[in-house]
Amino acid sequence: MADIAADQTAPDDTAAAPASPAKKRRAKLIILIMLAVVLVGGLLWFLRYQSYGKFQQSTTDAYVQADSVTVAPKVSGYVDRVFVAENQNVKAGDPLVAIDARDYRAQAQQSEAQIAVARANARGVEAQIDEQQAAIARAQADLVAAQTDASFANNEVARYAPLAESGAETRERVATLRNQARQANARVAASRAALAAAQRRVGTLRAQVQQALAQGEGARAQLAAAETNVGATLIRASINGRVGDKTVRVGQFVQGGTRLMSVVPTTELYIEANFKETQLGLMRVGQPVHIEVDALPGVDIPGRVASIAPGTGAQFSVLPPQNATGNFTKIVQRVPVRIALYPGPATRALMVPGMSVEVSVDTRSARDAADRIAKEQEAHNEKVTRR
Repeated sequence: MADIAADQTAPDDTAAAPASPAKKRRAKLIILIMLAVVLVGGLLWFLRYQSYGKFQQSTTDAYVQADSVTVAPKVSGYVDRVFVAENQNVKAGDPLVAIDARDYRAQAQQSEAQIAVARANARGVEAQIDEQQAAIARAQADLVAAQTDASFANNEVARYAPLAESGAETRERVATLRNQARQANARVAASRAALAAAQRRVGTLRAQVQQALAQGEGARAQLAAAETNVGATLIRASINGRVGDKTVRVGQFVQGGTRLMSVVPTTELYIEANFKETQLGLMRVGQPVHIEVDALPGVDIPGRVASIAPGTGAQFSVLPPQNATGNFTKIVQRVPVRIALYPGPATRALMVPGMSVEVSVDTRSARDAADRIAKEQEAHNEKVTRR
C-alpha cells in the first residue's frame, strides 16, 4: 500500500516542478515574434492606408444602367404583324411592328386626287387666258375701228361747219354730222373700256391659276403627311440592342405614343453610383474605378469616372425636399456619379441594366486638391476682406 501511494504522488511532484529555462526563452521569443508581426503588420497597414486606402471612395449604392429606347407608334391603328420576340437581339433598322396601313394609304390616294384636280383647274384657267388674249386682240381692233370712225366724223364736222356759216350748206346737215361725231366718240370710249376690261380679265385669270397652284401645293403637303403616316405604320429599331418588356400583340389597337416595348443597348452599359456628398471632395472625372458585380463575385472590372451630376438626387426628384419647414434633421445627401465600364466580352454578355454593383474610385490623382483649394480660398478671403 505504501508503494501504491508513492506511485500516485510521484506525477504531482513532476507537474509542480518549475519549467526549464529553455522553455521560458522559447515562449518569450514566440511572444516577441508575434508582437513584431503585429507591429509590422500595423505599420504596413497604416502606410498603405495613408498612401492608398484613404483615397479609395466606395459605395454599394450603384447599379448598371443603359439608355433604353421606348418603342411607341407615331400613328394609331390595329397591329398587323409583330416581327420580334421577347429578349430578341435586334439591329438598327430592323422591323419591329407593322400597323394596318390601309386607312393611311387611302388618305394618300385622296391627296393625289386633289393634286390632279388642282393641276386640271390650273390648266383650264390657262386655256381661258389664251382665249382672253384673242378677246383682247378683238377689243383692240374694235377700238381702232371706232377711233377711225370718230376721226372721220370729226373731220366732216370741221369741213361742213364753215360752209353752214356761209350759207353754202344747211345747218341741219351740220347738226347731223355733229351727232354722228358724238356717237363715234362714244363708241371709242366704249371700245377703250372694253379693251381695259379684257386686259384686267387676264389678271383675274392669272390669280385663279395661282390659286389652283396653291391648292395643288396644299394637296402635296397633305400627300407628304399621308406618306409619312404610311411609312410610320412600320416601326423599326432605332438602335442596336435587345428587346425587353414587350406588350404588343397582333390584332391589338394601339394609340399614337403608346409604349409597345423597349430596346436596351446591352453593349452600351454604364454605372450610376450614388456617393455621399462627403466622398466627393477629391473625386474627379477620369479617375480609375474598380467595379465588382454582385452576380460575378471576385471579378474586378475596370472603369472610369465619366461625369458627376450637377445636383443631388433629392434635387431632381418629383417632390424635392423643402427643409425650410418644420423640424430639421441633417441627412447626408447623395450625388449620382456616372461611371464608364470596360468589361470583357464574356462579362459583358452577363451584365444587364438594373444589376447591383460595388464600386471603388481611386482619388489619388487629386490628393493635393484639398490643400490647394484651401489656399486659394484663403487668398480669396483676403481679397474680399480688403474690399
